[in-house]
Amino acid sequence: MLELGKAGGAGYRKGELPVLRDGSPVAVLRAANWKEEATAVVGDREWVFAKRKGELTGRWAAEPEDVARLRARQASFWKGTWTVDLEGRPVEVQNASMWKGTHRYLTGGQRIAESGSTGGWSPRPTLDADGSLPLHQQVFLLWLELVLSRRNTAAVGAATGAAVIGGSS
Repeated sequence: MLELGKAGGAGYRKGELPVLRDGSPVAVLRAANWKEEATAVVGDREWVFAKRKGELTGRWAAEPEDVARLRARQASFWKGTWTVDLEGRPVEVQNASMWKGTHRYLTGGQRIAESGSTGGWSPRPTLDADGSLPLHQQVFLLWLELVLSRRNTAAVGAATGAAVIGGSS
């Protein structure tokens, strides 16, 4: 299982999020706080994850910006479903739990990964993936979970603020 570590943890600098497997770092993610973009170092390769034309994409850092080896786009806002393309492998993303904000990743109806959370006051995303999924694809899905959790947190904050403002007039 992959877990997004605490920023600056596991010997990394501030702003760097270690990607841990069984407590040991296997990659590092440098995610922007206010933009849906990040760089990831997986093995000896640097990846760029970014939002481009309504899609979340992943490419090697050395490739042009219009290349997308990995991509995710929202299929249904109301159902919270997404479609992902992992280098030609189509993946459906479904809600596993609306309450926990977790997702199930399916290829041809078979589960290849499921997200979770570390829990506690500052929950961080986790990903339990099938061994057939390469590490860089797992890191992309973990980043997708980070983006989705940030979006959900922002939506809840906006709804709470609107309710407070509406209730005080």
